[in-house]
Amino acid sequence: MGYKSIESIHPEKRKEIDHVIDGMAFTKNFRSATAEEWYIFLPGYKDPRSGAAAGKALIHYNLYGNKEIFINTTIIFDDPALYEDDAYQLVYSIADELVNRLVGYADTLLAVHAGHNSYQAEYKQ
Repeated sequence: MGYKSIESIHPEKRKEIDHVIDGMAFTKNFRSATAEEWYIFLPGYKDPRSGAAAGKALIHYNLYGNKEIFINTTIIFDDPALYEDDAYQLVYSIADELVNRLVGYADTLLAVHAGHNSYQAEYKQ
């Protein structure tokens, strides 16, 4: 598998990505002192078994004293259409937007589970 870049996105793909991100919604399912679980709803995508949310985001807060806060975020996509090779730009864009909206600017370790489009990333201030 070669290098995948999102810098040169075809205009039709960019239009699709913008449509999905503009229509993206999420709802909190669970919250504890150290974790949150969010359901992710995407236009045109859903869990094939339940017909509901296309995925979920799990956010775990690791607090070390009061100086360092590190957040572990896991995004799991349930719609097999997001596992296809041609969906990698969409998956990357959705995950990036979710981190920006749900986690903000905190240092974050991200794990995305989406079949062939799975990846890990680190967001640092």
